[in-house]
Amino acid sequence: MAHMSSSFVISVQTPLTKSKKKYQNETVFEYVNSIIGSKKNMMRGTENDELAEKLYDPFVTNRSLSYYRDAILFVNELNIYNGIDHKLQYEFLLHALRSMPRNYGKWPKPEREDDLRLVMKYYQLNLRKAQAALSILTEEQLTAIRAEQETGGFG
Repeated sequence: MAHMSSSFVISVQTPLTKSKKKYQNETVFEYVNSIIGSKKNMMRGTENDELAEKLYDPFVTNRSLSYYRDAILFVNELNIYNGIDHKLQYEFLLHALRSMPRNYGKWPKPEREDDLRLVMKYYQLNLRKAQAALSILTEEQLTAIRAEQETGGFG
């Protein structure tokens, strides 16, 4: 009997967790955009202020803002005091940073990502096996694979 109730709880909690995760992925950069652009407070006066505070991810926000020169010192201060409430962190950045046009750049990726994709394609391996193979391959072998896989043309 206890087994049935625990499986029932799990089946009830799983959809809620997935929908929260989906909602979080959609809003994670909306917080950054509100800090550096719209200046609309997304944690006050919302439908559910507690949920808005829980969905705020300080790590992603700080990392996104750390690429801007005018924001780096503010982000560093928040990294020093990382234990403060999410709402306090968000509102500090919201009011401390000026709203101005900024160029959005891509986040830097590991240099070996292209090599990883190349090894996956060449040997028809999944990600985990390709990572293991990449750690074994020498630079000469990678150069030979690159030359063989080169298709020419643009891009």
